[in-house]
Amino acid sequence: MTLTARQAIAMQVMWNRLLSVVEEQAQTLIRTSFSPVTRDAGDLSAGIFTPQGDMIAQAVTGTPGHVNAMARSVGHFLAAIPAEDWSDGDVAITNDPWIGTGHLNDFCVVTPVFRHGRLIGFFASTTHIVDVGGQGIGFDGRDVFHEGIRIPVLRFLRQGRPDAHVEQILRANVRFPDQLMGELFALVAANAGGCRALLRMCDEFALEDLGPLAAFIFERSAAGMRAAIASLPEGCFDTTMRIDLVGEPIEVTASMVVKDGTISLDLGGELAPHPRGVNVPFCYTEAYAAFGVRCVVGPDIPNNAASLDAVRISAPEGSILNARFPAPVASRHILGHMMADLALGCLAAAAPERVPAEHSGTLWNLRLARSEGPRTFNILCFHSGGGGARPSQDGLAATAYPSGVQAIPVEVSERAAPILYRRRTLRPDSGGAGTWRGGLGQIIEVAPRDGSPVDVGASFQRVSTPARGRRGGQDGAPGAVRLSSGKPFRAAGRQPIPAGDSLIVETPGGGGFGPPQARDPARIAEDVRRGLVTPDAARRDYGATS
Repeated sequence: MTLTARQAIAMQVMWNRLLSVVEEQAQTLIRTSFSPVTRDAGDLSAGIFTPQGDMIAQAVTGTPGHVNAMARSVGHFLAAIPAEDWSDGDVAITNDPWIGTGHLNDFCVVTPVFRHGRLIGFFASTTHIVDVGGQGIGFDGRDVFHEGIRIPVLRFLRQGRPDAHVEQILRANVRFPDQLMGELFALVAANAGGCRALLRMCDEFALEDLGPLAAFIFERSAAGMRAAIASLPEGCFDTTMRIDLVGEPIEVTASMVVKDGTISLDLGGELAPHPRGVNVPFCYTEAYAAFGVRCVVGPDIPNNAASLDAVRISAPEGSILNARFPAPVASRHILGHMMADLALGCLAAAAPERVPAEHSGTLWNLRLARSEGPRTFNILCFHSGGGGARPSQDGLAATAYPSGVQAIPVEVSERAAPILYRRRTLRPDSGGAGTWRGGLGQIIEVAPRDGSPVDVGASFQRVSTPARGRRGGQDGAPGAVRLSSGKPFRAAGRQPIPAGDSLIVETPGGGGFGPPQARDPARIAEDVRRGLVTPDAARRDYGATS
């Protein structure tokens, strides 16, 4: 595309405006959501697409698993409902894990936008619904049919009118129907807000469609990615990672080829499909593996169809990382979140000065529920470990990488369910020692508040395989989980917190970067003063004398 300087500036202004439109879409979803998972944690995605289903822009707010998987989803919607069959006011939905974002709890909602009677694009948004029927919390289903209701691509609204039959089916198959319907209509509202904002933008800039702007965005993004990839040496770079999974560690490998302006990442290793719900649909594997690459390669280039196409992911068909229907996939995040660090391991071989140490990885979510008794509930409380140390900075404490979700305030969780947080504090000495220290994990203690047991769907990682340090840095502390009574509690599987007892989780820390002996003594002293490192650990790991 050849443009004058004035035209290029105008295109850039419109591009920035389009980014604000999709951010407005995401913020509408947050403001109208019924669930703290969306409202407080930001577990969502929002984006705008061409009439052909290519993502033009995404909101900054959201998670890579939702955003990057949703980037492929609209094409599946168009395969089910061709472009010529959409009408103004239509809204379509699906939660199919293989064409959505990886498990039944994520609903993807797509809305067409028309200008002067002509289809000019689509808005799509996604968020996590805590209960979708089936077995409820945990990964113990033997196939996807155990895990909840699965909705194929179908119209939720027809020309602005809700389909009552679809609503009746949804309400009849979940435990908390009002929350589900409220969340779906929040997604509808978010897309509708995006449509209104886009049409205002089209009026302001006298745009009849988004074709020229999308072409500009894709061309510039592709060129930016080629330049970013060119900063890496060409060749093949390999890594391995041992991952806890569900008490049965597996070794996953990755081989990255950098050549001709593209990056190809081939995943392998011990990838036999699993009988429980830790299998990962490829859309989710691809989403987090590509995100790990993009954190280092072209992180300042906006995420869209063109920038995503520069990174190509593959995994064996039918494996645990490319699960076939109807494999159980409820807890696909257990393994899926680790793909970002796996990709970073390859990049560390290609550009060691740019890649951080390993992170704590998979979220340490507290999935708490009660299906009978005085008060039934099902809540999801987000918590995380520490981030890996960076090449010139300490790792971030209690930070969710790669998902980026925020922790839900304890007051919100306590209001939603009869639970009590007795403690939530940083975990001293959990960050790996190094020239730059790994980020700290947390110590969290939670108990039933009303004298009745509470079930926990445990799926905790980095218990036997801690986050590894980089370039001489030490590993972070592994995670741990126990009951305050001393009774055993497994890191994976559905188990109760008995009445009168409490659950204590110690989330893992991030790995350190660089040799600990090279750490600035003033930083060590400050860590000890703030209680982040104990005096004993300062002497043991850093050789501190005071």
